Amino acid sequence: HPATAKWYDRRDSVFIEFCVADSKDVKINFDKTKCGFSCLGGTDNVKHENEIDLFDAIDENESKHKRTDRSVLCYLRKAQPGKAWPRLTKEKAKLSWLSVDFNNWKDWEDDSDEEMGNFDQFSDMMNNMGGEDDLPDLDGADDDESADSDDES
Repeated sequence: HPATAKWYDRRDSVFIEFCVADSKDVKINFDKTKCGFSCLGGTDNVKHENEIDLFDAIDENESKHKRTDRSVLCYLRKAQPGKAWPRLTKEKAKLSWLSVDFNNWKDWEDDSDEEMGNFDQFSDMMNNMGGEDDLPDLDGADDDESADSDDES
């Protein structure tokens, strides 16, 4: 049966997380307009299979996935970055196993400046967890900037 999945939209990519603990034999199949997923999950080796007809085209060569013990996260590179996906699937029909990942969802169309939108944001998120050490540097960077702009005037 299909694995439960959550998804969210970013400026140049779409993320799908298949919530399968202890997955084995993970197979991800990226196609221009399709994403296929299959694995054995949990201690009983339940077979999960999902097939998604995607809302829009992706760049299958730039798409990748990352397996953890809790889930398999897929990163789908949009063929047309900057185009919002109102839903993951081509059809409007609601899939019982698919939901929006509201924790990670944001209306990025409104904010133009900050969006890294690539796979590196994972490593950055991990590095920034301890965030407080970075604050003095950030303040310093602002001071430099205002000094520069003064020089220009």
